[in-house]
Amino acid sequence: MVTDRPALPARRLSAPSPARLRAFVRRTTRLREVAGLPGIRLHTVDDVTLLWRATAVELRLDDPPLPYWGFPWPGGLALAHHLVAHAELVTGRRVLDLGTGSGLCAIVALRCGAASATGVDVDPIARAAADLNARANDVDLSVTGRDVLAEPPTDVDVILAGDISYEESMASAIHRWLRAASDAGVTVLVGDPGRAYLPRDLVRIATYEVQSTREIEDATRKPASVFSLR
Repeated sequence: MVTDRPALPARRLSAPSPARLRAFVRRTTRLREVAGLPGIRLHTVDDVTLLWRATAVELRLDDPPLPYWGFPWPGGLALAHHLVAHAELVTGRRVLDLGTGSGLCAIVALRCGAASATGVDVDPIARAAADLNARANDVDLSVTGRDVLAEPPTDVDVILAGDISYEESMASAIHRWLRAASDAGVTVLVGDPGRAYLPRDLVRIATYEVQSTREIEDATRKPASVFSLR
């Protein structure tokens, strides 16, 4: 079980070409439907340790970041379920998915009628996976690796942030940025199963029981909630 996923890796990675990374994702994963989200498919894996080792070889790193893009995580799943139940939150709106990983939340937002969606992740393999997953779900997802936390809150209507409260300093930086975005009038939705560094003053608006895996969690089903900043 792995529970210390960093939402956004602190260091940037020198990486092979996007085409090679997409080939790596295809080679190490299987495309399958996400439990509880009919019609949504992701490139996922069964064994996080094997994928971690393969990532180390591909990136030529002794200690590569956890390949969190290879699984749908509880916070992201809660956000996805919430968007399916409340498509009006994103219909016709510009969406940014922070720490997109597999791209799940952005993909679901687009399937729910978002005018556009951008997935942000500094991990180059996550960006390759999100790109492939968008193609598999027939949506037009923009994926970027730029450090949005170093910029003023972006000019979008909705920010989705799933599973971002794993590591203290990074979670603190992300939540400060999300607060600034919310204060600027952006709708911010956070998905989380109750991690240690989740701020306690968020407003819980919904809870879902989602399908997980013991590869990354302590149970195969977990409650995860969606929070608002106001």
